[in-house]
Amino acid sequence: MSRKAKSMSKIIIIIQREYLSRVKKKSFIIMTILGPILFSALMIVPIWLSMQGESQHFVEVIDESKIVMGYLKDSKNIHYDYADVSLADAQKNFYKKDSIYTDILYIPYNILNRAAPTIFYKSNPAIGAQEYMRSAIETALYEHQLEDDSIDMKKVDAAHISINMLTKKQPEHGDAENTNTGVNMAVGFGAGILIYIFIFLYGVQVMQGVIEEKTSRIVEVIISSVKPFQLMMGKIVGIAMVGLTQFILWVALTMILAGIGQATFLKDFTEQKNTALQQNVVPSMPNQIHTQANITSSETADLIKGLQHINFVQMLFYFLFYFLGGYLLYSAMFAAVGSAIDSEADKQQFMMPITIPLVISFIAAQFIMQNPESPLAFWFSIIPFTSPIVMMVRLPFGVPVWELALSMALLVAAFVFMTWLAGKIYRTGILMYGKKVSYKELWKWLRYSG
Repeated sequence: MSRKAKSMSKIIIIIQREYLSRVKKKSFIIMTILGPILFSALMIVPIWLSMQGESQHFVEVIDESKIVMGYLKDSKNIHYDYADVSLADAQKNFYKKDSIYTDILYIPYNILNRAAPTIFYKSNPAIGAQEYMRSAIETALYEHQLEDDSIDMKKVDAAHISINMLTKKQPEHGDAENTNTGVNMAVGFGAGILIYIFIFLYGVQVMQGVIEEKTSRIVEVIISSVKPFQLMMGKIVGIAMVGLTQFILWVALTMILAGIGQATFLKDFTEQKNTALQQNVVPSMPNQIHTQANITSSETADLIKGLQHINFVQMLFYFLFYFLGGYLLYSAMFAAVGSAIDSEADKQQFMMPITIPLVISFIAAQFIMQNPESPLAFWFSIIPFTSPIVMMVRLPFGVPVWELALSMALLVAAFVFMTWLAGKIYRTGILMYGKKVSYKELWKWLRYSG
């Protein structure tokens, strides 16, 4: 067997050891199960709770102004009763056993002079219910004022036109393509956050594993059989495979659990949402109702088209590339740091230069979403230390092929170069104990030959 084949077989053995030792851990199994449960719960539970938390309100309306009467219509969770009694009498009878009312809505006689209406309640009405009442009262006052000035409300309603702005990308050649900026921002930033989290999570695992092996002196036994560089590469690749395994399981299980949760708990959500939309628009303005319903339907259609416009197969390919490229680049540096130090207390000074580019790219991504073709976006998507996150943010908006090729090539070149540098530090530092390492000392290790 050739020297290269022997070296590769040793690296494969180390990869297997790192991979199997981690995927068999209880912590890995628990997090692989809990992760999808938490992700799917974040998608399902808030909507389910909002549906369950809609309490019924029986409102006694005391309208001294005689203006609002008729504008408040029953909705799914709010029922109104216009009572011809004084506020004092209503408050007096509020807690009687035969009273069915949960709230009293008081409209003062001088409301046109900006006197505030008041809600008296037994249990605080939801913000949505309060907003519905407020909107209905405002509309009643608005129409009353216009009618006093002999203005035809039908003409006013007809003059109110709501629009939905479309966005289309016009390439140099060919037809314009529909896009949705909001969808692009969400998909791009979501992918960038995932890469940011995975690089930190599994990069630190590489460093932690190196520190544990070094401090327990297990590494002395391992180094007798393999070279330090083989050990470093096997550890990095093995943990990368653990990360990919967990990511794939998270995606698959989250989709399954979210689908089950939607079918079980949210099967009536779309129907209820459409019904609520019709019920919670002020009923005295039919043109507005029709327009808003059309706008909502149009926005939903645009959202679906925006998702269809994104090539998710292509996005997945680039996500895996930049995830692996970014991870391998940073893991080499984390491994070098782990080999250079003896204790947890020493790692902070060396971790700072490594984590700063990641943090900067995460912060910059939030601004780059607003202008994905700016010079800042270009340079941050080309520089290897920031490109894994920033390029994922830009991809849904469309990136020229030459920029993408340059970014990928530089990331690969940076990984190879950084692995070579990290290997020199790793080779010396992995067997060095009891010495306080400085940046000057690391520079000496990089200059060692052989």
